[in-house]
Order: sequence, then C-alpha cells, then structure tokens
Amino acid sequence: MIIDAHCHAGKGDGLSGPWDTEAPLDLYLRHAADGKIDRTIVFPAFHTDYAVANREVASWVARYPRRLWGFAFVHAERDKGRVFDMVQTAVKQYGFRGIKVHRRDAPLSREICETAAHFGLPVLYDVVDEVATIELFARQYPKVNFIIPHLGSFADDWKAQLAITDHLVRHNNVFTDTSDVRRFDLLLLCYKRAGASKIIFGSDGPWLHPGVEVSKIFYLKAPASDTERMLSGNILSLIGAKSRVA
Repeated sequence: MIIDAHCHAGKGDGLSGPWDTEAPLDLYLRHAADGKIDRTIVFPAFHTDYAVANREVASWVARYPRRLWGFAFVHAERDKGRVFDMVQTAVKQYGFRGIKVHRRDAPLSREICETAAHFGLPVLYDVVDEVATIELFARQYPKVNFIIPHLGSFADDWKAQLAITDHLVRHNNVFTDTSDVRRFDLLLLCYKRAGASKIIFGSDGPWLHPGVEVSKIFYLKAPASDTERMLSGNILSLIGAKSRVA
C-alpha cells in the first residue's frame, strides 16, 4: 500500500501564488492513479479562513471516502481561541485524522499542541527552515507526534535538512516527510541515520507529481519492511488507522 501523506486540495482565497490560489484535486487524483497511490491525506490550500477551507476539503473527503483522509488546517494567530472548536468539528463531523500548521502563517502555538494532545492527533508542521524550534515543542509535548515536511525545508536549505536528522534521532515523537526533497543524498543520509521508522512519504500534490515523488522512496533501495514503513506503515500508525484499509 502507498499512502501520500501530504497533499493540498481546494481553492485558496488569494492570488499571490499557486499555494493560495487553487489546488486542483481532480488533477492530483489522475496523477496519483498513474503513480499507484492508494490513499492520500489532504488539507486546504492557504486561506484567510481555514474553517471555510476545511469544510471544502471535508466535501472532497466525503466524495472519496475510500481514497482520502483529511487534516484540519489552522492558523495559530488568526484562529487563536477557536482552534479547539475547529479541530473538534473536523474530527467529530468530518472524520479528519490530524492537524496542519504552517510557519508562513504563524509559529506553532501551545493552543494547537494542547488541542492535538486532547484529540490524539499528529501535527504536520512546516517549520520553514526553523528546525531548531523542534527542540522546544517536541520536549514540551512528548505525547504529541509531529511530522516536519520537506526534511525541514521546502526552500532546499541544506543546513536545515541536515540538522533535522538529529531531532529525528533524539525525539521519539518527531517524524519527517519526503515531499519536495530535491537533495536525494540528504534523504539517503536521513534514512541511514534516523531509520525508516522516522520517514513518511509525501508529495506536496497537486503541484508535485506523486508518482515522481514516490520514486525517491524506491530509489533508497531499502529492505521491503523499511520501504513499507515509509510508504504506509508509519503514517497509518500516527493517524490511528488500521494496518489494512480498503
């Protein structure tokens, strides 16, 4: 089974770039079929009201219940005071399995971490190169699992992508995803030092092709058991899903 743990879906309400304009899921699903992706975790494009955006993603999840899982996107500053209610709605009404946060919006907050702990959800937090902050929230919230995408840097900051491996080794509750990691040597180094149990396949679709992104996992040439962990086992464990899903 192959699970893509990082995909945006729906319309943003800005026009500054693809990330806040539109994430066309129909296109992604065609690419995912070509790449033999079985299931995908989706969350909104950037938006000024994530309650609205999460509701749109929920409609996609409802349309493809055997194909998609949802994560709730929240803004640490703009959603201050309503994060718990937003996540409760996402979990209870939409069946979402995690929380998405981006440093481009605002730094991760205690409110988000405490909400994640309450509902037993993983937090996918893009630190935008600020890898050192992992030390703070990982220690403060040892019962919350944190997934740091892009090996810590979408901008291909090799220093950040090197540094994240130390955090993966030190903290049982810190993981990384492989989306948009261009330096294959750093991904290979991460695998060799931190191990397959800390790496999760993600594509950052629909803008990146999931078939292209998943090939990186196979080119690690890991044992079959390690490959299975990275492609599906780790994320299934973090979102509390069954080891076998239809």
